[in-house]
Amino acid sequence: MLENSNATANLAVKDLEKAKAFYEGTLGLKQVDDMDGELIVYKSGDTVVNVYHSQYAGTNKATAATWAVGDQIEPIVKALRSKGVTFEHYDMPGLSLEGDIHVGSGMKVAWFKDPDGNILNLVGE
Repeated sequence: MLENSNATANLAVKDLEKAKAFYEGTLGLKQVDDMDGELIVYKSGDTVVNVYHSQYAGTNKATAATWAVGDQIEPIVKALRSKGVTFEHYDMPGLSLEGDIHVGSGMKVAWFKDPDGNILNLVGE
């Protein structure tokens, strides 16, 4: 039923201006819509990311959005680190930490948070 439809990440934030600086300035996403200062829509690949104002921002303790970046994970992690992004380090079975990238089972993963604590990650190969 939904197999041919794109899915959209919805990320709750407390301060849209602070979020805008992060998602545009740090991550490099391009704004494609703004709905009355309550929701900003960003283009990301073939989909969009909705960043919206919510009193519940930062309450999700799980990964909220994932970017599949293939073999570009190392340069992207390096570029984000140079922009002040701090990466999360987790103790996960089957994965070892190499710098800021968790490696194992044929994949590479790096987790980081936005200013409101939403957990975001990059998955590479």
